[in-house]
Amino acid sequence: MKLQMVDLHAQVAALRPELDAAYAAVLESGAFVRGPFVSAFEEEFAAWVASTGDGLPQGEPLYALGVGNGTDALQIALMALGVGPGDAVITSPFTFVATAEAAALLGARPVFVDIEPDTFNLDPALLDAAITARTKAIVPVHLFGQPAKMDLLLALAEERGIPVVEDAAQAIGATWRGRPAGTMAAFGTISFYPSKNLSAFGDGGAILTTDPARFAEAKSIANHGAERKYYHERVGINSRLDALQAAFLSVKLRHLAAWTAARQAVAEQYDALFAGSAFAIPPARDPGATHVFHQYTLRVPADARDDLATHLKAKGIPTMVYYPVPLHRLPVFEELGYAEGSLPEAERASREVLSLPMHPDLTPEQVRYVAGAVRAFAGEALAEALVPA
Repeated sequence: MKLQMVDLHAQVAALRPELDAAYAAVLESGAFVRGPFVSAFEEEFAAWVASTGDGLPQGEPLYALGVGNGTDALQIALMALGVGPGDAVITSPFTFVATAEAAALLGARPVFVDIEPDTFNLDPALLDAAITARTKAIVPVHLFGQPAKMDLLLALAEERGIPVVEDAAQAIGATWRGRPAGTMAAFGTISFYPSKNLSAFGDGGAILTTDPARFAEAKSIANHGAERKYYHERVGINSRLDALQAAFLSVKLRHLAAWTAARQAVAEQYDALFAGSAFAIPPARDPGATHVFHQYTLRVPADARDDLATHLKAKGIPTMVYYPVPLHRLPVFEELGYAEGSLPEAERASREVLSLPMHPDLTPEQVRYVAGAVRAFAGEALAEALVPA
């Protein structure tokens, strides 16, 4: 049996007629930059997100802006909040580099706060001690598809007068206490990278906000700082979601709820099969969150992880380590002065995490095969719990 971490071939095959029709419509229109396909997707995406979970409070709008990628989304959001040289931006050390990179590109200093050992998300209990007079923004990451504890984060941020940007790149469709991820703070940022739960055929991203003034600011920044052509009010960047990607995303958006449910069912199957394991610890479920499982990430003993990955590879099972080096220990951030051991939970996670295949097309037989291979490596019998259909 040979598996994929993400099976894009199966997804394309299932959607080929719809994708072909979208492709033909864009070619026929001649509108390749911005235009009706992008506007339509932005409206559809905002409506879809706003309807997730318990939705937004009645009457509260949600605006979506398509941009070039998830990194641009973060940078534009921070620019709209006025982040610049000399400022500090608090975020997690256990995420992809783009989260901190976006702040660094603006001349701000990334400040890392350690993570919770169970959820891998920024620990709200450690946040207050990291805030200083220079703190201009806080960027929690909804890692692997599970939102951070936004009620605690937002309460402290409001008390200290600091705006929050949700890095929801991995959490489309997730909720925190019923509220959709990406809608709780000043801005939410999304990635449509091909491996994401809602993916483009190339790069793409989006910015979410419920504030019309902030939306206008972000839209201007993404358009070279102009609100109308050739009249530039501020320094901006060039970041646009291509019309072809928007048309493809509109097709995929119609299937996202079903894909999310399928991911959650796969996660339940994995959980049942790893029940009672002393070797492989499945991801924790925060009771306040709806997890959409962009990744299914185990904790395993650090001294066995590489051998386990080799063992699984020999059986046709791919794995990934997200992330092998926490951000504060990367060479690019060495000058920030974080010593080894300064953020122990992020460092421990980087030594212990291993992500297994996770996508909507995994079958119960494939999930059992993966879990059985992990437990056999550990000398454990496969859990005999019934695998949910």
